[in-house]
Amino acid sequence: MRALVQKVKEGGVYIAETNYSAEIGKGLVILLGVTHGDDENEVNFVADKCSNLRIFLDENDKMNLSVKDIDGEVLVISQFTLYGDARKGNRPSYTDAAKPELAEQLYDNFISRMKMNLGGHKIKTGEFGAMMEVKIINDGPVTILVESK
Repeated sequence: MRALVQKVKEGGVYIAETNYSAEIGKGLVILLGVTHGDDENEVNFVADKCSNLRIFLDENDKMNLSVKDIDGEVLVISQFTLYGDARKGNRPSYTDAAKPELAEQLYDNFISRMKMNLGGHKIKTGEFGAMMEVKIINDGPVTILVESK
């Protein structure tokens, strides 16, 4: 499992076909990819790591606070392309991405774990498998790759 974690001033998602939108203020946008063999152990590890990642500034301008510490919000977006392999040719291969049935289940479980860690009202999401417009206003910028295994 891979989570590309971006510290943001604000973030949002819009899905035209369903007219769905969600927005967050200060916090994290997490782009989440699932691979073959991922299970609840990976979900819990990555969600817990994202919840406690100390990338927000404290009173001494040191990255020492987590999203939990700052009472921030989180936007979680499914993104199978995190498992794209572009080493050969110019068209990435996505064979390392999990099949949609597994990926959606673990994406939902990741969201549940994040809600448990931070409170349900702090977590917003995209829609699994949908074409989405994602707004990310980076803060820093700070971008961290969190991987299981």
